[in-house]
Amino acid sequence: MKFTLSWLKDHLETDEPLDKLADKLTMIGLEVENIEDKAKALKPFTIAKVISAEQHPNADRLRVCMVDTGDGGAPVQVVCGAPNARGGLVSVFSAPGTYIPGKDITLGIGTIRGVESRGMLCSAAELQISNDHDGIMELPADAPIGAAYAEWAGLGDPVVEINLTPNRQDCTGVHGIARDLSAADMGKFKDPAIRPIKGEFPCPVKVTVEDASLCPGFALRLVRGVKNGPSPEWLQKRLTAIGLRPINALVDITNFMTFDRARPLHVFDAKKVKGNLVVRRARHGESLLALDGRTYNLDANICVIADEHGVESLAGIMGGEASGCDENTTDVLIESALWNEINIAQTGRKLGINSDARYRFERGVDPAFMVPGLELATKLVMEMCGGAPSETVVVGKSFGDDRVIDFPVTEVKRLSGIEVPQVEMKRILTHLGFMMAGPGPVVKVAVPSWRSDVHGKADIVEEIVRIFGVDKVPETPFERGEDARKSVLTPLQLRTRRARRALASRGMVEAVTWSFIAKPAAELFGGGQRELEVANPIASDLSDMRPTLLAGLIAAAQANADRGYGDVVLFEVGQLFKGDRPQDQFMAASGIRRGLASSEGLGRHWSGSAAADVFDAKADALAVLAAIGAPMQALQIVAGGPGWLHPGRSGTIQIGPQNVLGYFGEMHPRALEALGADGPLLVFEVILDRIPEAKKRATRAKPAIELAAFQPVSRDFAFIVDRTVKAGDIARAAQGVDKKLITGVNVFDVYEGKGIDDGKKSIAIAVTIQPREKTLTDQEIEAVAAKIVAEVTKKTGGTLRG
Repeated sequence: MKFTLSWLKDHLETDEPLDKLADKLTMIGLEVENIEDKAKALKPFTIAKVISAEQHPNADRLRVCMVDTGDGGAPVQVVCGAPNARGGLVSVFSAPGTYIPGKDITLGIGTIRGVESRGMLCSAAELQISNDHDGIMELPADAPIGAAYAEWAGLGDPVVEINLTPNRQDCTGVHGIARDLSAADMGKFKDPAIRPIKGEFPCPVKVTVEDASLCPGFALRLVRGVKNGPSPEWLQKRLTAIGLRPINALVDITNFMTFDRARPLHVFDAKKVKGNLVVRRARHGESLLALDGRTYNLDANICVIADEHGVESLAGIMGGEASGCDENTTDVLIESALWNEINIAQTGRKLGINSDARYRFERGVDPAFMVPGLELATKLVMEMCGGAPSETVVVGKSFGDDRVIDFPVTEVKRLSGIEVPQVEMKRILTHLGFMMAGPGPVVKVAVPSWRSDVHGKADIVEEIVRIFGVDKVPETPFERGEDARKSVLTPLQLRTRRARRALASRGMVEAVTWSFIAKPAAELFGGGQRELEVANPIASDLSDMRPTLLAGLIAAAQANADRGYGDVVLFEVGQLFKGDRPQDQFMAASGIRRGLASSEGLGRHWSGSAAADVFDAKADALAVLAAIGAPMQALQIVAGGPGWLHPGRSGTIQIGPQNVLGYFGEMHPRALEALGADGPLLVFEVILDRIPEAKKRATRAKPAIELAAFQPVSRDFAFIVDRTVKAGDIARAAQGVDKKLITGVNVFDVYEGKGIDDGKKSIAIAVTIQPREKTLTDQEIEAVAAKIVAEVTKKTGGTLRG
């Protein structure tokens, strides 16, 4: 929401400086994001006159200008390349040392093609006033030489931009912002009554509302004999300052009402409207060429204003080109209506329209201002364009529901900790438009029509506290007591935190993606159920709740690849959805590796390549499980996974067939094609909720880390086994020889080919033997090695490779 200081002072009588007003706005909940003060930024620029402009001796397109800067000194030499530089021209001059905002440079004394230049004549683009950079600025001949340009041009009106929360629909207009500042003792609020304008004849256009739930109220008036043209200079300056382009008086009035009073209106050229108006749902096959030049296809969920020829306007969002007002308009229909907030939001999102009217209507406008807003707009039209007004046609309600809240004044102290005198409470509420009656501990508070966000006692406390001063809320520490505090995080929250840390420590970059994905992607990953469809999606490709985190991560990886960053490693920890019940929602940790983004520090790698592979994804998944306290000795790795993973390059992590903890592997090429992504992609996903809780036993406390005093010994073994034997079976057989002495078994090589019989393969493992009581002799180590060979041979039928 943007406005200028002078615009604010139209509604607020104040002498407070701008910085104090800005600080107060932020303190009362209307956060100031930016203040643009062109007068301050352009202070060094002055008005100057070109005395002469001679051809540059060494450049055809340059001129050497002698410039009178108005400081009483000798003319200044300036080299200028503008085609309109000439003697007698009055323009804008900047001296050396001036910062040029349009070029982001600080001007210095320079030599251009052998000729010294001691300043610059500026274009409008260089001052960031407009996009005109075809030549230097041309000012009227009577402009005062030597005067500050910004002051002379009337640019000394700072523009303030505030960030509104969705509940403050009343402050989408400058009038509402002034009301809040008045309540905060920043000045006197100007709120003159709006006098009704008597109609001179009945309105010839009738209005029918087919569905009152879409349009609770509708007001219309015809003004005949208007003369449409450019709006007054003061109005054009108001709109230009906040980034709106003046069009004509009738359209500018509606834009002014939108920002001044948070009351969007629409004007129809009455001669282009055929017959009466009807507010209805759009019909199948209907479309509208809107004022933005785009054609929109409509459906039955979209509310429109139509005449006998068809749709003329998207209700509450944007008008149609066919009935728009132009310089030939002589009769104008002014519309002021109330619209269903949810329907406006749905229509705007569906059609991709973000208009100023939609911004206000989807937040809710003041219902009681529907008719007064029409009266004020009529007054402005008559002042600027003339004409004779008709009587007003009003359909439906022209006011909101009354809301009176029983408010115990002690709630302020109870909820905020601030002692606010009841007299001050009444002053604050009265200035905000509330009415407070009753002397007792429980008073009646009537809520104004423009505050649809206030429904209960806590809302009233919030209004009092934000005006009285949030900075006055006392800091109150929690009572610690003598006992140690218990953990405030749940086991799942602890797992989530540890999973993030574990993946980040492996060099992965955390991403946060949408919780919604397109239906084809949801169906690919086993979702797409009707109960997981979003009723009001923010975009057509975000229609379903995600059954996996991988869809968003794959899209993010592809977006990076499309921009030249092919080596991507991302992870996300968040919720996924298998159904609409609470027990069907899970917290998961997922990751993706692409290109050369392989993991590091994993020891010897059988592939010998720096490219990411399935073992990187497996290591990522196991790292998460180890970090969150999964029983690693009970985990089983089973070949294969869901259909979206490559069947020969994937695995499932489980604790028995009934408790699947997650998957890892390479994405199936068909799945990548369906997602529009390039491969190969290595992924994993672990469901944090499915990790069994550690059993609580009354045992003796053990040290967090048990360090051995003796050097570990590592021995490598290679076994030739049937191709159907799993590497995990060999590792488990070796581990089972002596679980206390053997502390690690890792598979580091799998080989099939020359030297190995058909139907056979070689699997190599590295076994770590950790002595506990004494250093082992060679004979003792060899005895352990012999047991390992015997056990593996017995369990797998393999033989030790020579």
